[in-house]
Amino acid sequence: MTPIFADAGVPMLFLEAPAMLFAIVPVIFLEAYVLSRSLQLQFWPSSRVSAVANLASSLVGMPLAWGLMLLLEFVATSGGTAYGLETAPKKILAVTVQAAWLVPYEDDLYWMVPAAATVLLIPTFFISVLIEWGIARVMLREQVKQPVRPAVWRANLVSYGFLLILCLIWLLCSLFTKHSL
Repeated sequence: MTPIFADAGVPMLFLEAPAMLFAIVPVIFLEAYVLSRSLQLQFWPSSRVSAVANLASSLVGMPLAWGLMLLLEFVATSGGTAYGLETAPKKILAVTVQAAWLVPYEDDLYWMVPAAATVLLIPTFFISVLIEWGIARVMLREQVKQPVRPAVWRANLVSYGFLLILCLIWLLCSLFTKHSL
């Protein structure tokens, strides 16, 4: 008889969802500020665009980025094979290639979860820019004459810079305390 284990892995999508809810309001206001400055709009119309665009990119973009990273993980690992954590390169590989669904290295999850969240910011950034640009372009087509894409790009650079700082603080705190926050 084969034993059944409950250590199927850590799907980062479910761990990132509460963090996304925590960060969505400051992200909306940061991006609204950048959009208003970049496009010479008043703050409140920019915040409406930012809110709609960020809700859409959170509900669609984050799961899409996670799914693409999960697909990459299965292709790169031939279906989910663990790399191990014996060396620094293997640790880096484990939290980059396997960022979407972490192998349950129970003693190392305290640092792996924030490291994987940091890695997942990269594909999420690019998908968010595409989604938010499409929404902002439609919502602002009557109000602005200049291209919207550079403004959305700048707004996302600022907001993802903020998210990167939060992830790095989380990672550093986890490394120093050896506990996940």
